Amino acid sequence: MTVLSNPDRPIPKTNTGSTLLNWLGDASMSLVHLERRFDPFFRPLFDAILRDPLAGLTTALINGGRPNEGLQLAEEKPLPDEEAFVDSVIKSFEEQMRLLWKPGRFERGGNTKTHGVVRAEFIVHDNLPAEFRHGIYAQPRTYPAWVRFSGPGPYITPDIDDVGFMSIGIKLMRVPGPKLMDEEKFTQDLFAVSTPTFVTPDIIANAQLQVESVKNATILYFVNLHRHHVLDLIMQSLWVKTQSGPFEAPYFSCVPYLLGEGRAMQYSVWPKSKHRTPIPRLPFRPPNDYLRDSMVATLAKEGVELDIRLQLQTDAHLMPLENNAVLWPEKLSPRITVATLRIPQQKVDSPAQLDFAKRLSYNPWHCIAEHRPLGNQNRARRRMYLTLATLRQTMNATPHYEPTGNEVFD
Repeated sequence: MTVLSNPDRPIPKTNTGSTLLNWLGDASMSLVHLERRFDPFFRPLFDAILRDPLAGLTTALINGGRPNEGLQLAEEKPLPDEEAFVDSVIKSFEEQMRLLWKPGRFERGGNTKTHGVVRAEFIVHDNLPAEFRHGIYAQPRTYPAWVRFSGPGPYITPDIDDVGFMSIGIKLMRVPGPKLMDEEKFTQDLFAVSTPTFVTPDIIANAQLQVESVKNATILYFVNLHRHHVLDLIMQSLWVKTQSGPFEAPYFSCVPYLLGEGRAMQYSVWPKSKHRTPIPRLPFRPPNDYLRDSMVATLAKEGVELDIRLQLQTDAHLMPLENNAVLWPEKLSPRITVATLRIPQQKVDSPAQLDFAKRLSYNPWHCIAEHRPLGNQNRARRRMYLTLATLRQTMNATPHYEPTGNEVFD
């Protein structure tokens, strides 16, 4: 069954029940939209000179407020009442999805707008250091993959009106071995976003964020008098920006995973090319789907390659599992290239292929045990992603589908 597409539309107005808070929410979003029109004219210089020093300072301030719990490497520590906060997150997402979408047109709760889904190969390199040779990286081989590039959500907006954030979902196929979720037998899913730290430190804060998101008032999660997250806002602001193309930004897992028994890692995806697509019409309004247009134009003329890099946890406090707002410092553990994501030249804008993206369900627990997701937000994702995917599939009358890599489109 074809899932009907939803058109781009503006972000809804803030709806908190307070005139003052509504004004604050709408004004903050208007400022973000204005900044996005001029961002490319100053951001390269800002990033080159100030971004990394400011990120280091912000990380130090975040760490200064964290106790050292004396955990071991790869050791998890569940939060009190963790499942109750997962329940709250699911409730908020379900409420928002039902408010935004109609049956037959249900979209994902997050990473909502599909820029495109592409056929790719995930090529594991030969002669990796011994500490990296675990799971899918144990030996050199090539996995077929479907890779979905998307915007932030929970809305589908013109690209210039989003918050300057992109995500990538990589579904490897023909991966041998038992999986931690049995709904898919042969896949391994990888997720990453274009900021190196997650928007919330833990599932408790995530529940708080989603409550505000239902009101279209995410700024009130970051700035409030009770449980503010100003440092997290600063860290996110250092990395969100006017994006030039889905193939032209790095992506970060933000949350940790096992790399064999007793070893934790984060992964990231890095473009090999330094090319940046000019954004049309700035500082005026670009086309609504200019990021998709960039993908289509690039793959019509050439293939793309991206590096897969792993970063090992070497300090349990400064590289925490349970707080995903902390940037893991490269001076303690550099990011090492272990694989190449090769996206060949191809046509990617057919309606059938975009519809196929809606049939895919990604979950970090679609994985082998050697890469078990770690930390409270990853533990939450298992039930949260499954519940929300089931809701979407039910409302669209589309059963769960595990791809094989043999799919063909017009």
